[in-house]
Amino acid sequence: MPEPGPRTKPVVVRDLTRRFGDFTAVDSVSFEVEPGEIFGFLGPNGAGKTTTIKMLTGLLAPTEGEGRVAGLDIRAERPSIKRSIGYMSQRFSLYTDLTVDENIELFGGLYGVFGDRLTRRRDWILGMAELEHAGDHLTEALPLGWKQRLALGCALIHEPPILFLDEPTSGVDPIARRRFWDLIDQLSRTGTTVFVSTHYMEEAEYCHRLALLNRGRLIALDRPAALRLRIVEPILRVDTDDAPRAVEALAGLPGVLDAAMFGRALHVTVDDPDRGASIIRTTLGAVGADVRGIAPIEPSLEDVFVSLIRAEGGAVVG
Repeated sequence: MPEPGPRTKPVVVRDLTRRFGDFTAVDSVSFEVEPGEIFGFLGPNGAGKTTTIKMLTGLLAPTEGEGRVAGLDIRAERPSIKRSIGYMSQRFSLYTDLTVDENIELFGGLYGVFGDRLTRRRDWILGMAELEHAGDHLTEALPLGWKQRLALGCALIHEPPILFLDEPTSGVDPIARRRFWDLIDQLSRTGTTVFVSTHYMEEAEYCHRLALLNRGRLIALDRPAALRLRIVEPILRVDTDDAPRAVEALAGLPGVLDAAMFGRALHVTVDDPDRGASIIRTTLGAVGADVRGIAPIEPSLEDVFVSLIRAEGGAVVG
């Protein structure tokens, strides 16, 4: 792999592999991340997302393969990588028994930010997190959305060029998630590269590119709009009064490729829309499920996600 230079990409990995005994958690994964990109990492539980992030952030050594993060070798320069990036896990990495100011000071010390620079970064963090008047408040008493933004600020206190976010909005309400993604967009616009894993499909829409992992392997990598074009089979939205029974009744029928619940409705992938609609009405009528409407729809990212995972043999169970 070439030595880092002024045009080095923030993240470059080749054939990245991690095994735990006989189990392969990450299997020969390769990709590159562009400067200032919001790079989304998707996959079901057990797909290998967190293991990959741990290798990229210097927390775990790869079994095979190679890579560079911020121009640093993920094998030989792991301590330097930790100091050169920002990292925020789904647990926010805060000390809840400390005040807001004490958390900021602690993370400043960990990353070598002192004096006037620490004062400037503290002011930025408090403004970004809307905590200007809460510096002396205990972190554990903060609403979850504010706690989340404080954790983001602490991860950025040393102004790293690359930020890793591992499911950072897990458990946060939709309004707080939207505010958080506004901040991510602002960071990207000012040149920060953001590598983020998420299981919220609406969040995936905000990413510039998406990588989809399943069973440790990279099965898709492209822009959200391009990924949606991979779905060529018609998808029908079915409104019914008993979605669980409808999914069970439609499973495995000729002409029905997939049926899944989306909220209170169903998304049913069929080989022909007219024939599929007829099969759906007849089948659901026979089991006593009222059909309130059937209409063709454009595939969502969640439809793409389900389709690609299904084509690869499904997700890991258990």
